[in-house]
Amino acid sequence: MVNIQVRLRLNRYNLDGEPHIRADTEKCRACLHRACLAACPARCYLPHPENGVAFHYEHCLECGTCFLICDHGALKWHYPSGGCGVSYRFA
Repeated sequence: MVNIQVRLRLNRYNLDGEPHIRADTEKCRACLHRACLAACPARCYLPHPENGVAFHYEHCLECGTCFLICDHGALKWHYPSGGCGVSYRFA
């Protein structure tokens, strides 16, 4: 069985010029549970001492988990432009 980190490395990413997720840092700073840190399967969210959470969209799986789990409405989320984003590979 292959672990998740090995599987994630198989994916290809064509980066959009603009992030497809934007976080409201004021709301992130006020969030106490920071569920996005644990929920993101690609670990795109990291703790940040000033903003509460830092987001790196470059390896986002576009699953939308962070948008669903954020109960502070801190995220603006849309899919990347056509031809950009993640391409899944399984082998």
